[in-house]
Amino acid sequence: MGELILECRNLSKRYGGKTALDGVSLNLEGGRITGLLGPNGSGKTTLIKLAAGLLQCSGGEALIDGKKPGKETKAEVSYLSDRFILDGGMRVTEILSFFADFYPDFRRDTAEAMLASLGVDPGKRFKTLSKGNREKVQLILVMARKARLYLLDEPIGGVDPAARDYIINTIIGNYSEDAAVLISTHLIQDVEQILDDVIFLKEGKVVLQGSADDIRTEKGTSIDAFFREVFKC
Repeated sequence: MGELILECRNLSKRYGGKTALDGVSLNLEGGRITGLLGPNGSGKTTLIKLAAGLLQCSGGEALIDGKKPGKETKAEVSYLSDRFILDGGMRVTEILSFFADFYPDFRRDTAEAMLASLGVDPGKRFKTLSKGNREKVQLILVMARKARLYLLDEPIGGVDPAARDYIINTIIGNYSEDAAVLISTHLIQDVEQILDDVIFLKEGKVVLQGSADDIRTEKGTSIDAFFREVFKC
């Protein structure tokens, strides 16, 4: 078993009268890629933002290496938002410089090598790139860090199948082997091949969690097919 990196204990989050997460408990270990699976509105983004320290929980707690999310853990967490948060008018090379200044663990040479493999001109402004290349650049920025915990919110949600293959290969080829990766997605079929563990969220609650191989063996079907059965309308 790997080292425990993320621990959620009876974690809850409410927005006014709406409950987004309801008593979620889970553990993420180093060296494993976990799929956080569920339909839109199931609480996936809320859980990731709590782990990233961007939201305050309403109950329970989330711990990263035994510490509550905050300034100290931000240096250990690499977070891929579902939207770009920097100025789209910045050139890609300027964004690399920003990350290098802000994150001591940012591996600029790794990021530049991945950009070169894509054929992305670092002198171009981010907003002028195609949608697929913007998605790839964002992922490169996240995966070029040597983090303890990678939080990826819908990394393949808006790109074409060819781009998805590149993104998946970037994930498995660049995360630190002692780190934990949490991928939020509803596109199970595209990421199932790389998942070690899965967590099913439904209406803010964990309805299933465990080893992907064990679940496939127990259910006699793929994770994608079982997901469709659990969440069918």
